[in-house]
Amino acid sequence: MRTCIGTQTQHPKREMIRLVCLPTGHIVVDPTGKLNGSRGAYISKSKTAIFNAIKHKRIESQFEQALKPEDAEAILAFFNEFPD
Repeated sequence: MRTCIGTQTQHPKREMIRLVCLPTGHIVVDPTGKLNGSRGAYISKSKTAIFNAIKHKRIESQFEQALKPEDAEAILAFFNEFPD
């Protein structure tokens, strides 16, 4: 079980999307869950979860760095395919 940083609810790992901070400092979506990165954070497959995570700066808190605008756009674009 993993805790969603957007909704603070627990779900099985396979039902969530992993975010990773790359050595370059970019935060990216890891759909396979196999990217190497310093840390990972999990988000439920819903737009509400990602909006909450960005709005309440939970992604920034998890990775202890600012979320770059281009990274936020890429993450939001990925989550557009999921329901609310």
